[in-house]
Amino acid sequence: MPDTPRPDTSRRLAGLAHRVDAATPPGRDRALDALRALAILGVVLGHWLVTALVADSGTLHVESPLGHLPELTPVSWVFQTLAVFFLVGGLVAARGHAAARARGERDSTWIAARLRRLFRPVVPLLAVWLVATLGMLAAGVPWQTVYTLGKLVLSPLWFLLVLAALTAATPLVARVHPLWPLAVVVHVDLIRFGFDGPDALGWLNLPAGWLVPYCLGALVARGGPLTRAASWTLLLGGATVTGLLVAFAGYPGSMVGVPGAPVSNLNPPTLAAVTFGLAQCGGALLLLGPLRRVLRKPVAWAGVALLNLCAMTVFLWHQTAMIAVTTGGLLAAGRLGHGPLTGLHTVPDTPVWILARLGWLPVFAGALLLCLAAFHTYERVSRTGRRKPAPVATAPAVRRPDTRIEARRA
Repeated sequence: MPDTPRPDTSRRLAGLAHRVDAATPPGRDRALDALRALAILGVVLGHWLVTALVADSGTLHVESPLGHLPELTPVSWVFQTLAVFFLVGGLVAARGHAAARARGERDSTWIAARLRRLFRPVVPLLAVWLVATLGMLAAGVPWQTVYTLGKLVLSPLWFLLVLAALTAATPLVARVHPLWPLAVVVHVDLIRFGFDGPDALGWLNLPAGWLVPYCLGALVARGGPLTRAASWTLLLGGATVTGLLVAFAGYPGSMVGVPGAPVSNLNPPTLAAVTFGLAQCGGALLLLGPLRRVLRKPVAWAGVALLNLCAMTVFLWHQTAMIAVTTGGLLAAGRLGHGPLTGLHTVPDTPVWILARLGWLPVFAGALLLCLAAFHTYERVSRTGRRKPAPVATAPAVRRPDTRIEARRA
């Protein structure tokens, strides 16, 4: 019978879900893992939706549908989830650091262990792209295309550098109130935009802007106010201030960078990006309770847990997956005598492009799964340097509180 394997598959999946559930310690806050997973999906889908590699005169360059279709600006509000990463990162790092000190562990030892787990999966990405870059140059690929592809792959790594810096500074910043870095952002933007200060001054907001949600997470970790009223205040207050800044202070409406735009809310972060992030943090804190209830179900929790086990690989390789599909499709179309493929190589200036890009998302996901199969092994390394078992057997790894998902960033 063709459908006889299905019950066996369902039983195996159900068995895996129950093993993951049984291996999870009762004290683990599953909702934090879920917030991390949602943030990862937001970053991946956001990049896949608003990044277009356009083929033009034998080269590839980046364009964004947000630059051609400004009515899509609200899409950036959904998929720009970096503040949630830093909120959860600050919360988990503060807890982990406090636990390490309680065990008598040195700060330097604690920091080094986390930085190793953060950067180890980066090595194969850099190695692969070094070889690919040399190969493209040797094959005569135009420098503009090589630069465009390399920038797409490497630009998300700024997130890891900022995260690494904040992680290393956790012993110093864990007790800093988030209002202090917020004040820095306010003053930098006031000088930069209000008094026509130098644009370079804005880069002070790169650490200060992301310190705001990071310190907010640390505040929650040490027992700070986590009332529904406080969370609603963050959500509504942050959204209101962001709306006022966009409507009356000249800040861009998009919460991600748009190629060719004179000002980006993200590069470096502006006050609008920070207040928007505070609104996201308020919403995330309000979701903790509902998420905890949903994740009592083994199937729901297993999906979240397994995604977090490969979170770092997903973050590092999702751009490569998109590039592989785009360039592979361009080569195949050229050999078949076909022009650029809509939604893949064409200018993103019509609703047709959006519909076509949605159709390409499953292909991107398939390419990402191949990257996971090839490179996830570099993420499955324990603190002692021994390889962890394959995902089906990794459920017991969830049991270790010192291998929380903050080591697997996106």
